[in-house]
Amino acid sequence: MTGKRPFIIGLTGSIGMGKSTTAGMFRDLGVDVWDADEAVERLYSKGGKAVDAIAAMVPEAVRNGAVDREKLRKWFVAEPSAPKRLEALVHPLVAQDRARFLEQASSDIVVLDIPLLFETGTDKMVDLAVVVSVPEDVQRRRVLARGDMTEEQFEKIRARQMPDAQKRRRADVVITTNTLDETREAVRDLVRSIRKGDHARTSAGY
Repeated sequence: MTGKRPFIIGLTGSIGMGKSTTAGMFRDLGVDVWDADEAVERLYSKGGKAVDAIAAMVPEAVRNGAVDREKLRKWFVAEPSAPKRLEALVHPLVAQDRARFLEQASSDIVVLDIPLLFETGTDKMVDLAVVVSVPEDVQRRRVLARGDMTEEQFEKIRARQMPDAQKRRRADVVITTNTLDETREAVRDLVRSIRKGDHARTSAGY
């Protein structure tokens, strides 16, 4: 992007809180959205920048020129040094992808959709940290209704994530996603208030 840089929103929320749906609502209002999970998918796909490095580190995790996510996950669980090694490899590449997005963004507001916004310290580079949230019983019901996860798996994921209450305390804005209409109205109000200048820029830039 040339000229004035966009206002940067960091969007996060725990599993089942409606983050992806909320990100789509920002897109509907002409806001460019960068998705951290999609960035990792690009890095792991055939021709992706992380493939060769992962092949050198975990040969069995690469098949047909792309990262086999299931085999990588098994190595990640079995190898104590895996988290730090994988983080050291992937995070700089993800940061490059994010920087490229910010340079090319054409909207006055952009959203960085990052599951680990606070855990990785990326909240320090955004102007506004937005957390999506619902009560725990709603979260549980949503996740288990998908049919691709057991309650035990859900609890393991929850245990690895920063608690929702802590995320909400650190947020500049909390969007409750109980219903689509409620969420859409909150997103519309937030975008309108940013464009009116009601929210000051706080990030140091990128």
